[in-house]
Amino acid sequence: MSVPMVHAQRASSPIPMKAGIGLRFRHHQAVLDTRPAVAWFEVHTENYMGGGSAPQYLDTIRRDYPVSLHGVGLSLGSAEGLDAAHLARVRSVVERVDPGLVSEHLSWSVAGGTYMADLLPLPMTEEALNIVCQHVDEVQACLRRRILVENPSTYLRFSHSTIPEWEFLAQVAQRAGCGILCDVNNIYVSACNHGWNAMTYLDALPAAAIGEIHLAGHSIRLLDHGQSLRIDDHGSRVAPQVWALYHEALKRFGPVPTLIEWDTDVPPIETLIEEAALADTELDRRRHGRADASAA
Repeated sequence: MSVPMVHAQRASSPIPMKAGIGLRFRHHQAVLDTRPAVAWFEVHTENYMGGGSAPQYLDTIRRDYPVSLHGVGLSLGSAEGLDAAHLARVRSVVERVDPGLVSEHLSWSVAGGTYMADLLPLPMTEEALNIVCQHVDEVQACLRRRILVENPSTYLRFSHSTIPEWEFLAQVAQRAGCGILCDVNNIYVSACNHGWNAMTYLDALPAAAIGEIHLAGHSIRLLDHGQSLRIDDHGSRVAPQVWALYHEALKRFGPVPTLIEWDTDVPPIETLIEEAALADTELDRRRHGRADASAA
């Protein structure tokens, strides 16, 4: 099936309080052919900045589904300042898609004009906090909308950090007026890697700022001396421990639009729909006051 050309743009649809899935290139045609029962899709902003068929697919899909944009390249924590050209490209995609939500990461990925192929951790200091808040302000002013900032998954900590990550993120939301994308898998991965208490992390986040939740799979790498490291690779089903933490997050935040992410070894779309159905079950329990029925 060819990609229909779309010229008319419709107003954005709000992201529902249901589970959506991350839309990847291999699923474009399947979505057009089968019109699956998915509540909403999220795409990576940078994948739709160029030409070719990808933006055309998204133009067509967004006629029938709410869409969220999730960026990976703004580098909110870069000390050198934001890349104005990249921000302009983000704005162009936002204007074209008119998404229900726009989000970015609490990280940095640019040094000396060179983009790193990763979302790198920040030192949790007052200086870094000021830089991130300033950049979030600039992004929101440019896009003329509130964005969500996602908590990272991390594998090291800076010895000179002075602010716990959960407090740092809460302060960014308070000072910059942005929302929070609470990645529950990232919280679990980082908590295991650093010995944090995941519940302490959840309790520190302001419920009113939570605009979206992410769920994904992760892997475990065995290290020397019996140690292990959890890797946020988005390459498997959501782990039982992450589902349990998601349950706790919904108890604190109430029903929140929830996304299933899968970026490596991407399976058929039916697998992602199955994971989204599990999240919808948790959302329905919380929505109807039955979240703790199983524990009664």
